[in-house]
Parts: sequence; structure tokens; C-alpha cells
Amino acid sequence: MSRRSGNCLRCCLVAFAVISALCVSGPAIYWKIKKSISLQNANASLRPTCTPCVCDCAPPLSLLKIAPGLANLSVTDCGKDDPELKEEMEKQFVDLLTEELKLQETVGEEHIHHMNITLGEAKRLASQYQREAEKCNAATETCEGSRERAQALLTKEKKLTLMWERRARQLGWEGE
Repeated sequence: MSRRSGNCLRCCLVAFAVISALCVSGPAIYWKIKKSISLQNANASLRPTCTPCVCDCAPPLSLLKIAPGLANLSVTDCGKDDPELKEEMEKQFVDLLTEELKLQETVGEEHIHHMNITLGEAKRLASQYQREAEKCNAATETCEGSRERAQALLTKEKKLTLMWERRARQLGWEGE
């Protein structure tokens, strides 16, 4: 029974998928078919009434023949004959250069400001590390001095211990 219900479920899912696909793509297919049918009908209705055209037209003119200077036109040619336009274009060029220089100056100042801040921070950290290194060196020297004094005292104590041990052996002590 479960096998039968599984087959039924599969059939329902396939049917649902086919119906969904038709609902989604159906209108587009319908309009495409309708358009092609209407074009065929229009062409069929035009064929009998329309006679073939016999044109004795001149060949189309190329853009170079219509406007010969157009193909040679470049930005540098723009306004070269018009003094007012040339002056205006130069003003815009000068303004653009001025703006670019101001922008570069601003960026340079920001860069210098950032470098100065970074340099100040580096100097501060270097000074702090120098102070820490000096503290460390002083502590190392103190430790080294204490170690040397302790070693000297240990050596002196060992000699004193050996001397007392010799005296004790001379007086009859046998040791452990």
C-alpha cells in the first residue's frame, strides 16, 4: 500500500511540475505564437497587393563625403578658429590644473601631517623603550654585582668551612 501511495505521490508531483511550467512559460509561448501568426497573416495580405519596387536611387553618401572634417576632428582641433571658445577652453584647462595642484598640495600636507604624527609617536616609543632599557641595564648591573658578592661570600664561606672541617678531623672527628 505504501508503494502505491508513493507512486501516486510521484504522479501528482510530476503533474504539478508540468502544470507549473506551463503556467510560467505558457503566456510567453502564447504571445510568441500569436505574434508569428499575425506576422504571417500580415505578410500574406501584403503580398498580393504590393508590387516589387524598382529603385533608381543614388548610392548612400558616406559620412566623410557629407562632413569631410568630421573624421579628422579631435579635441585639440576644437575651437581653434574661435578665439572666445579657445579662451574659455584654456580657462577651463587652467582651472582644472589649478584644482589638481591644490588637490595635490592638500594630499601632500595631509601626508606630511600623518608622517609628523607617526614620527612623533615613534620618537615617544623609542624614548620609552630607551628608559625601559636603561632600567633593565641598571637592574642587570645590580643583579650582576649581587651575584659577584654572593659568589665571593660563598667562596669565603667554603674556605672557612674547609678550615673548620680540617681542625675537627685533627681533633678526632670522623664525619658522617
